[in-house]
Amino acid sequence: MRKSNKGFTLVEIAIVLVIIGLLLGGILKGQEMITQAKIKNVIADLTGVSAAMYGYQDRYKALPGDDKAADRWTGATKGDGDGIIVGKWTEAAKESINFWDHLGKAGFIAGRGVENPFNAVSGKMGVQTGDGSGTTPAGILSDGGGTPTKFSALIMCSANLPDKIAISVDSQMDDGNGQKGNVRAMKQTTGPNPTDIAGTADAYTEDGVSTYVVCRQM
Repeated sequence: MRKSNKGFTLVEIAIVLVIIGLLLGGILKGQEMITQAKIKNVIADLTGVSAAMYGYQDRYKALPGDDKAADRWTGATKGDGDGIIVGKWTEAAKESINFWDHLGKAGFIAGRGVENPFNAVSGKMGVQTGDGSGTTPAGILSDGGGTPTKFSALIMCSANLPDKIAISVDSQMDDGNGQKGNVRAMKQTTGPNPTDIAGTADAYTEDGVSTYVVCRQM
């Protein structure tokens, strides 16, 4: 007498497919929630640091990093007080790095010392005036009628942002265009946390692999 092999019924297969669908849906939803949380975190950093800077300026009548009276705190390096934060956004021993130390010692942010803080995706955050040389080129965020420039004013930057996060941050804070407006971007082509963010602004490409430094005029 031959035994028959019992297989799965259509109902059982349907139940398995439903369970798999629910699991996949939960995973994707969880990933989306994490991404949205990172976007909100980056936006909060960009707006929060700007508010802290203006709070410092209101209290001490000087810019953090540039404050020539910052030796009111032990270990703080004072600036030259010329109203410009000098130095590229990650450049050591410059006002752009002392910016964080002054804010921390004044209690406007959690104490960082003389170093760049990090964003929600492990990218550095920093400030810079124009190209970091200490001079402000003519025109604030000027397009110049040709290739869109990145920045000519005091800016706050956040690096290593994946394309989706960078686009969402720009869209929620400005116009979603990496080459125009008060929020602009530079595509990272030299690895994480590039030292030079001067030059031209880049359009966003949502390809799943691109990362950007996104900067906002303060």
